[in-house]
Amino acid sequence: MPAPETLAPGLYLIATPIGNLEDITLRAIRVLKQCDLIACEDTRQTRKLLNQYEIEKPTISYHEHNEAPRAAELVEKLTDGLRIAVVSDAGMPGISDPGFRLVSLAIERGISVVPIPGPAAFVSALVASGLPVESFSFRGFLPPKSGARRRELERIRDSLQTEIFYEAPHRIRETLEDVVAVGGAGRGIVVARELTKIHEEFLRGSAAEVLAILNNRSEVKGEIVLLIGPASEEETRPATVSVRDRVEQLMREEKLDEKTALKKAAKERGMSKSEAYREFQRGR
Repeated sequence: MPAPETLAPGLYLIATPIGNLEDITLRAIRVLKQCDLIACEDTRQTRKLLNQYEIEKPTISYHEHNEAPRAAELVEKLTDGLRIAVVSDAGMPGISDPGFRLVSLAIERGISVVPIPGPAAFVSALVASGLPVESFSFRGFLPPKSGARRRELERIRDSLQTEIFYEAPHRIRETLEDVVAVGGAGRGIVVARELTKIHEEFLRGSAAEVLAILNNRSEVKGEIVLLIGPASEEETRPATVSVRDRVEQLMREEKLDEKTALKKAAKERGMSKSEAYREFQRGR
């Protein structure tokens, strides 16, 4: 067997398993064993992986709460010629995880930045989703609040490509309600849950169908990738309804008082109540 390649000084961005610890590459193991320091999103989480492969290297925390000062500190060590590996809890560093700031600083200093490819949750979800893969966009996490989330969904309502998001399990039902409200009950989606783990699951169907499945469960657990299929080119965008017309419709159909109907109309549009009220007044 040939001797292992000597690891040159520089910054190594290492993709780590998103669940199944067997999904690490031989190259990733070699680099982790040869580097001088491992910067981890969570040192306790990374220690499980290192123990699995008998890797004994010093670790240092590098996460969203200390990213700015720690990035500067790590760049100084890189300038001194150290070989530093960066890992997140799962997947590729920098993809909805810390990494960008450190990479930018390293490039500014002329330090070598080397990606070590491997697992990425959104790629795994996409290729097994059954949705079109020739054109897609990964957009990270959706906003946690419904108003901002609906505004984001409005932006991709007429998208002709597959749109991919990460979502928290405790918000997925509310998010699918917003998908139904903005994109329609028949919009094709996939919820990919617990990828590469024992309880891996793909829920495929219309937004309304998948929402109904999740509503029949007492609890939704695990890491989630939400994929929204392209809008049909034949679909016509629904006519814009004014705030006043929508309020009157809600009052008529749902027997709501004006204040409650205005609040609901504002939420549907991702507007503040004051913005909705001003538009409501202009419609008089």
